[in-house]
Amino acid sequence: MSECLFCKIATKEIPAKDGFLFENENVVAFNDINPKSPVHILIVLKSHIESIKTIKDEDAQLIGEMFLVAKKLAQEKNLEGYKLVFNVGREGGQVIDHLHLHLLSGWESEYGAPSLRKI
Repeated sequence: MSECLFCKIATKEIPAKDGFLFENENVVAFNDINPKSPVHILIVLKSHIESIKTIKDEDAQLIGEMFLVAKKLAQEKNLEGYKLVFNVGREGGQVIDHLHLHLLSGWESEYGAPSLRKI
């Protein structure tokens, strides 16, 4: 998808904010330019899949890899607690039609994160 923002970031056509926090052959991770929490990292597949709605059985390993990257980043950043979120479709808050996982953390309240309607 030549016009996809996340495809352009994944191929380094457009730089990620603060560079990549993680990169391998399938996944990149970088800070969100409009963070909804003190720590807001996007974990993005290099291959273009629009949404959870369009994944196929053969994508299962890639989706699992996204969660393993989230775990690795959370450990590296010493995050005791965090949220992992997929926004699905416009009504679910998805703004960019490229599958990505939000890793959110850093709240200092006694009970954790406030309600997150749109991420």
